[in-house]
Amino acid sequence: MHELLPDAKELRVNQQLGRISADDTDKLDQLLLILPETPKPGHFRQIPEGGRLAAAHKKSTPGKPFVTRLDNAKQTLVVVGCLKPGAAAHERLSFARRLTAAVIGDKPGQLGLAAIGFTKTQQGQLSLDALAATLAAGFCLPAFKKNAPKAPFRSVRLLGLRDKLDVGRVRAEARGNNLVRWLTALPPNKLDARNYAAVARDLARRHGWQFTRYSTSQLEKLGAGAFLAVAQGNADNSASIVRLRYRPKARSARADISLVGKGIIFDTGGTNLKPFQSMLDMHGDMQGSAVALGSLLAISSMKLPISVDCWLAITENRTGPTAYKSQDVITAANGKTIQTIHTDAEGRMALADTLVLASREKPAMIVDYATLTGTCISAITTRYAGVFTNREEWHTKLQRIGADSGERVWPFPIGKEFLSELDSPVADLMQCSPNGAGDHILAGSFLGEFIENDVAWLHMDLSAGSHKGGLAHVPTEVTGFGVRYTMNLVLDAKLQETARG
Repeated sequence: MHELLPDAKELRVNQQLGRISADDTDKLDQLLLILPETPKPGHFRQIPEGGRLAAAHKKSTPGKPFVTRLDNAKQTLVVVGCLKPGAAAHERLSFARRLTAAVIGDKPGQLGLAAIGFTKTQQGQLSLDALAATLAAGFCLPAFKKNAPKAPFRSVRLLGLRDKLDVGRVRAEARGNNLVRWLTALPPNKLDARNYAAVARDLARRHGWQFTRYSTSQLEKLGAGAFLAVAQGNADNSASIVRLRYRPKARSARADISLVGKGIIFDTGGTNLKPFQSMLDMHGDMQGSAVALGSLLAISSMKLPISVDCWLAITENRTGPTAYKSQDVITAANGKTIQTIHTDAEGRMALADTLVLASREKPAMIVDYATLTGTCISAITTRYAGVFTNREEWHTKLQRIGADSGERVWPFPIGKEFLSELDSPVADLMQCSPNGAGDHILAGSFLGEFIENDVAWLHMDLSAGSHKGGLAHVPTEVTGFGVRYTMNLVLDAKLQETARG
């Protein structure tokens, strides 16, 4: 295993059916208990020392979790939260994150999760949501310290279930999300362009994916001038476009879905240099590629019968004597010429050629992910991501996928109407508008010009890729947003089948 990949060891998850006994709780170091918004006396009687919990509930502040301990040898820490039955996915996941945060400071041990007083379906969903929050909170991000942080939990036990739950999807989604957050948090001198490609190669070897790396010399032969314009400021030729292929059984060579990610491993802004505060966290500008990679990992972990291509556009955006500059005219892989306006709009340049290569293979649909524009954050904050598509009739479906997955999105228009803002006197189109208004919409419209063969395409501007305090079930500022959305897209909405027609 590559040294930059996280430890493959995962939390043990056990399930127990039937009534919760004192023997069960005596084994726990912590217990997260979920009750209805207005719990009844009978709900407390289903739990050991229910009278103690009922008394604590009476003294608690309505709407806030309360904490107590059981009178057993381990002095089990109990965190109780009350939730309205039928809450939406984002509310449930955020609730689970807040409950989990209340036990993180306690000693590592065996954690119990239980939902009491709900229908069987609601209990199962709440248990899975709590498990998702636990798997996110129990994963340690990279830390290069003498004393490395320890995981807050050793194992998780789902208690009081009426039926055994299929936890495979939650585990696969957590595996993908954890990989996204891990890679995004790595320092840029660790996850440089060569190491990133090596990490992808190692994952491909372990999971049976096909691996191809297109070097800068190969990309020159393919005419990928937009990507190479960004890469030309690098001190070496380490930049590349990586293609990974997951082909279950003997399916068609054509992909059901192609996942494309912006992998700018450090973004200085280029010749149009960023100021200090704007550049500080630019090692995370590769998060889009990590989401593509994490989504591929989640899909293949479940062994889903879906053929997937994954394209990672990996380079830095540096400044220096060889870096590209304003007013350069660049020729992309599809022959279109681009008038460079602002070198900090490098993401759309790197993605343009990658989208050409991906769409030439005629997948049923393409999803690309990128931390692309500040205007998307200005428009919808860091709680939502923006989505853009060449299938306008999908807008309602895209919102529903976000609502159901707990990773909420907002659709924006794109198309020829907006391209008039990118008219160029010297090239086929400008890279961006000099005035910057509506840049998220103009960037999406720009990228749409590099989709060939009328392939169905969805662009996700990851404005929710970083959110202070965490988002939904994820407790860290780096959210790994996009993996759950993608899994809902392919498993529940089956949008790739709609695209194939």
